[in-house]
Amino acid sequence: MARVTVEDCLENVENRFELVILATKRARQLMSGSEATLEWENDKPTVMALREMAAETIQVEALRQDQVTKEEPLTEEQLTQTLEMELERSIPRSEELPEI
Repeated sequence: MARVTVEDCLENVENRFELVILATKRARQLMSGSEATLEWENDKPTVMALREMAAETIQVEALRQDQVTKEEPLTEEQLTQTLEMELERSIPRSEELPEI
């Protein structure tokens, strides 16, 4: 997993507090099914959001513009899909398991 620091992200978003808000917004988008712009490396959505911001693969201004829109709650189907995706990412694949 690639390490990302707050300092990496502050090159694109100068305010730490705004960084938290924007990263949260992006993480929610990812959990709701938005396509990641980087390869998933066993990252949680929050880490992926920060990695994307540090790598400048998402437009921070677009996240800022979208801040004022009200977050709609996930439907039961969306929540199920999101949880299934998270479960798939958290369970090691058989080829990653050590032989006993």
